[in-house]
Amino acid sequence: MDQEAFNLSVRKFLKTVGVGSQREIEHAIREAAQRSSLPENAPLAAKMTLEIPAIGLKVPFGGDIRLK
Repeated sequence: MDQEAFNLSVRKFLKTVGVGSQREIEHAIREAAQRSSLPENAPLAAKMTLEIPAIGLKVPFGGDIRLK
């Protein structure tokens, strides 16, 4: 395994996931705000699962997104 190529590839993937995820979250929040369906001062529970089927990796992540 070429460690440098591997590290660059992982970083590129994570950057794509991070930028794309943020864009989708912001879009969904704006739409919910327009519909007046955002919870008052409550954090939004978020979940994501990282999967790489070829190596049997499936890891859930969770956290809160706060609007205030």
